[in-house]
Amino acid sequence: MLASSSSLEFGKRLRAEREHLRLSLRQVQDLTRGIAAQRKNSEYYIAHSSLADFENGKQIPNIYKLYSLSVIYGREYEKLATIFDVPVGEAEKDHKALVFPQTYLVGTASEFSEAAILSSRELRERLRFERTNLLSKILDNWKDVPPSLLQQIDWRDSLYGYIGMEDHTLDPIIRPGSFVQIDSRQRTVPPVNWHDEHDRPIFFFELRDRYVCSWCELHGSQLILVPTPQSRGQARHIRYPGDATIVGRVTGIAMRIAETREGSTRTSPLN
Repeated sequence: MLASSSSLEFGKRLRAEREHLRLSLRQVQDLTRGIAAQRKNSEYYIAHSSLADFENGKQIPNIYKLYSLSVIYGREYEKLATIFDVPVGEAEKDHKALVFPQTYLVGTASEFSEAAILSSRELRERLRFERTNLLSKILDNWKDVPPSLLQQIDWRDSLYGYIGMEDHTLDPIIRPGSFVQIDSRQRTVPPVNWHDEHDRPIFFFELRDRYVCSWCELHGSQLILVPTPQSRGQARHIRYPGDATIVGRVTGIAMRIAETREGSTRTSPLN
């Protein structure tokens, strides 16, 4: 396998791992022979000449040989892979960015631990009486945060908002109790050229006294927050930018369509 132009630098880092343990090329070769014998697979074996090619940037190791090196050098396989610029930590994020043509089941209940299920139930109960807000601000007021929530959210690249259980502004497009992903880089309200309500952009706003997730129109210094007809709310005219800040555009929604709160009153923050 031919190495890329950057492999020479990666090879130097690999050599540094070997020299740190004061191992020669042939000593590493002998150690991999034992690993290959234990695993009953010759792919784990690394000849000293092949290791020299790795370190000189002429070749890169395959998955089996990389495993042998991780065992010998005492490094986690994933961390050693990053030496060769393999973004192991980005795998889940890159998977979510893919577009698959067929509908498929993401996971089953058996894949989640009992603790994760319990914390998910606890999370729903704790959020039941929260108003529409940025998720980070809600969590700032909590003494402890369910681990399942922290594991499922990419805090580095997005903001997240929570839609309060009494907030029907965009119901049923976005139901109460939903989480929304917000791209804070998109803060410009586009012209009114959308085709239907599902194509209409949604923004997350910070007003003087609350947060609002809504459709909108911008006419000069007048920002019009537009609810869905089903919400029974009224459009609200806001002075912009004086009385409103555009947090960002909503780019994703995690929404439940069952187990809604019984006896809730259909209200909208736009009233």
